[in-house]
Amino acid sequence: MENIHEECGVFGYYSETEKSDIARSVYYGLFALQHRGQEACGIAVNKDRVTSCKKGMGLVGDFFNDKMLEEMPGNIAIGHVRYCDAACNNIENAQPLFVKYVKGTLAIAHNGNIFNAVALRKELENEGALFHSTGDSEIIAYLIARARLNCPTVEDAVASIIPRLQGSFSLVIMSPTKLIAVRDPFGVRPLCIGRVGNDYVFSSETCGLDTVGATFERDVLPGEIVTIHHGQLKSNKQYCKSKCESASCIFEHIYTARPDSVIDGQSVNESRILAGRLLAKQHPVDADIVIGVPDSGLSSAIGYAKESGIPYGTGLIKNRYIGRTFILPSQEQRERSVALKLNALRHSIDGKRVVMVDDSIVRGTTIANIVKMLKNNGAKEVHVRVSSPKFLYACYFGTDVPDSKYLACTKYTDEELCRKIDADTLGFLDVESLPDIVPDSTVGFCTGCFTGKYPCPVPTKEDKVTFE
Repeated sequence: MENIHEECGVFGYYSETEKSDIARSVYYGLFALQHRGQEACGIAVNKDRVTSCKKGMGLVGDFFNDKMLEEMPGNIAIGHVRYCDAACNNIENAQPLFVKYVKGTLAIAHNGNIFNAVALRKELENEGALFHSTGDSEIIAYLIARARLNCPTVEDAVASIIPRLQGSFSLVIMSPTKLIAVRDPFGVRPLCIGRVGNDYVFSSETCGLDTVGATFERDVLPGEIVTIHHGQLKSNKQYCKSKCESASCIFEHIYTARPDSVIDGQSVNESRILAGRLLAKQHPVDADIVIGVPDSGLSSAIGYAKESGIPYGTGLIKNRYIGRTFILPSQEQRERSVALKLNALRHSIDGKRVVMVDDSIVRGTTIANIVKMLKNNGAKEVHVRVSSPKFLYACYFGTDVPDSKYLACTKYTDEELCRKIDADTLGFLDVESLPDIVPDSTVGFCTGCFTGKYPCPVPTKEDKVTFE
């Protein structure tokens, strides 16, 4: 995977009684969601209607320690792991965001991207709002706080602002007595509900539920607002769309989500295996071994091997101690970093014709260096197979796919790109095959980064696009 940053991850926990280890439960949930964001993390806990919040830069395990978690008992808690672009990579933008207002307090954790954030921010500033961050989450919190003045409940205030938010959002919101989960009407970002006994859990992915021993109940529906209060679940479906109107991000299944997660009824691992099988049918080749680029290319490589009959093997070893946040200033250093993250297993590939399966090609630099590494370690041929269609358009919904002018597949023909990365052959998943990799899904999908067809009008160049 090359130069695509993850979404963010949100997690929430509600118990009717105070738990000394509620922050630790959220900590475990965030650990499971760490792949969704590695720049910052945070946990907010409510105890006796008083909220405490701790957040910092870096990985969950690096920032939090036993003492910090022990100091955060309570009965409601939310957490967040963050990806952001370089412009907003600072502690002020770390989440959960905590605000005080005339009706009490709110803590909010957000995954998504609000298109009209600039206009909303200007409106709030003109009305006297003072912002302490550059992200969308503070805008959402202020909108809820202001709407609450004219609404009987906080969940009614949340519902009242949904039409004002253009873009994608999965939210967990904590008031002094309630835990609220919200998914945008298109359902772009995932969010699910689990139970631990009488406790309720919300998580961006089911892998987060598994980590805390929660039983999966169901997904939050696109457009649904779920409120937990006094141990009871209440659902507001006034903004819910039909399956054909929903537009979940297909890239969750290709790359973002953990393979052991199930999103809207579809196993992520099975999606990737199906993509690999389709690749083998669409782009067959004579070869001796099929390998995957860790981690998201591995399941697709297994699918390719199963369908083609070519043996599957391990050809690349990933250094687990080099995070996705590993930033290097120069192109030479960035290219060198490939050798720090991955190393070829010469014994597996020496003298062999290799099929190398990866999930996508963005700029083409990283995959070119991997092909070079394989050939330097004895691979006779390297046939690159990509388990997604060509990236041709930018993403505006929270996946950091850059403007089309930076994408390799818009600058080069397939033949030119194949030569550029020094592959012997190159094949992408047919864009028409995307529905076939999610046969069990209960929602529709957004394929805008591949097709240019988005579920709603996308931002103009004047709009500021941020990633939460």
